[in-house]
Amino acid sequence: MLKRFAVFLSVFQSILLLAHFLLFETLVYVWKPRFNTMLLAIVLAALSVSFLSASLLAFRHFNVFVRVFYKIAAVWLGIFNYLFMAACVCWLAFGALYLVRINISRSELAAALFGLAIATALYGFANAAWIRVKHISVQLPALPQSWRGRNVALVSDLHLGHVRNFRFTRRIVRKIARENPAAVLIAGDLFDGTAVDAEKAAAPLAELHAPFGTYFAEGNHEEFSNPAAFLAAISKTGVRVLDNEIVNVEGLQLIGVPYRHATHAEHFRSVLQRLRIDRTRASILITHAPDRPQVADEAGISLQVSGHTHRGQFFPYTWITARIYRQFVYGLTRVGELQVYTSCGVGTWGPPLRVGSQPEIVLIHLK
Repeated sequence: MLKRFAVFLSVFQSILLLAHFLLFETLVYVWKPRFNTMLLAIVLAALSVSFLSASLLAFRHFNVFVRVFYKIAAVWLGIFNYLFMAACVCWLAFGALYLVRINISRSELAAALFGLAIATALYGFANAAWIRVKHISVQLPALPQSWRGRNVALVSDLHLGHVRNFRFTRRIVRKIARENPAAVLIAGDLFDGTAVDAEKAAAPLAELHAPFGTYFAEGNHEEFSNPAAFLAAISKTGVRVLDNEIVNVEGLQLIGVPYRHATHAEHFRSVLQRLRIDRTRASILITHAPDRPQVADEAGISLQVSGHTHRGQFFPYTWITARIYRQFVYGLTRVGELQVYTSCGVGTWGPPLRVGSQPEIVLIHLK
């Protein structure tokens, strides 16, 4: 496992170095007489290793220095994503203009493309900070009368850690409380998985006073290391952590399966079978990723709520994620008798920006 992790880090860092080298070559090619190329090379080389370095520190330490370093590195990675795309488009444009013998100023074309890249990144940061409340309606067969017409709040992927922390949790809790939901469902990745004061970051969850309770099923980021500290901090707030279990709430079956138990079809199937779900009654499954909805359908579950995908978070990963998860990448869909809602999530991982997705709290109106 350690060897594979080291290989992954090496490949990841090599890709970043090569991508930064392409940006360097593009800037030098277009504007070489106007700046110190050695200084530029040093700055870009340092920035190329900043995110990986900050991430490794973040897994071991939680202090002001590491938090500031991580935020700077994450913001740069988001901006660089679009600068790199602009550099690639520059070379394609230069080649096309050369072939068709059109004489256009390289510097002006590059300035326009890099300006668009920076503007896109700035929009992404602003968009990621603007949290929406999305309203949907879901009709569940055999829904108990006590639940009819009530709203359930779904939130996922807060990713509390070095970028977002206590204040972000408090902000989300207050937005949820204003909607007065009957219950709150948290579909994993409450924490980023890095070093953090978990109790302080999760503390505002104690202010959630939904009449039918608040429920949590862990995500993959809680499982980056031993999730015990994260789960203890969540439980301390009064949130019910569902670990391969089913609870009856006013006649509605609420089921929680952690990420690690829902990634492999056969194991996931055996977990659901052991829970003895009543197919004649309405049920909601909270599980972090929409990886195996067919298994949940086989088990007779009415509605599955998930997060995990972030809807790709920002372009071009929005396009890649859509190809991987297809109809389950985002929103309400159906497989067999099962309805699935996959949320964009409310936080971010890595760069705190969103382009092509939006942070959301989902209010599900049950009918």
